[in-house]
Amino acid sequence: MSDLQASQKVMKHYLSALLTDDVVDTPIQEAKKQQLNELLAPVSAPVKAPAVTKPAVVAPVTAPVVKAPVAAPVTPVVEQTKVAAVAPAVQVAAPVVKDYRKGRFQALFFTVAGLKVALPLKALGGIHKMMPVKSLPGQPEWLQGVMLYREQKINVVDTARWVMPEKYDQGLAEKLNYQYVIMLGNSHWGLACDTLVNTIALEQDDVKWRETEGKRPWLAGLIKEHMCALLDVDALIALLAKGMNSQN
Repeated sequence: MSDLQASQKVMKHYLSALLTDDVVDTPIQEAKKQQLNELLAPVSAPVKAPAVTKPAVVAPVTAPVVKAPVAAPVTPVVEQTKVAAVAPAVQVAAPVVKDYRKGRFQALFFTVAGLKVALPLKALGGIHKMMPVKSLPGQPEWLQGVMLYREQKINVVDTARWVMPEKYDQGLAEKLNYQYVIMLGNSHWGLACDTLVNTIALEQDDVKWRETEGKRPWLAGLIKEHMCALLDVDALIALLAKGMNSQN
């Protein structure tokens, strides 16, 4: 029992460190944005200056009527340059706000090797009892294999191995007792888990949210009181589909 408690403490410390790493990345990202803004600012100024002065130089030479039309194409080129410069700014899309980021929401808690994990109830696709899994050759180690439920093929993920591959060893593997498969949204991906804990209503302040983009997009935040990870199911599905683990 003492081994299991020690294992849980290590995992909790590991989870709390996940969000800390993302906070360290924030000033670096801000500095990069500032550098980009500084680099772009001087580029736009010189482009406008020569464009405006050219018509003034051409004007005196317009005595032979032939050279007057030559100034005409210059103006559209300058306008096109301005439009092209503005276009990228318009393309910046507003971040998609998840349903569970609006007020109170329900979360399902489950355990993996003594580690408590949660996901928003709205992102839950279903729960199945663990059944025989057929392993597939040439697949990532964290993919246990395919489980048939009625006529549905489910890709079963060895959750402990996926979340913390660097801590996965023979000792941890022996403590696993997968009993259920947590389905992710409408996908064919399922997370293997040991036990189902319960469903709890959470307020926004109950979660230390991951506010910046970068590493670990699968981590929506850390539920403070329970010291457990809240999964971003959409990001998790995208990583699994690419064959990537939690460290990518």
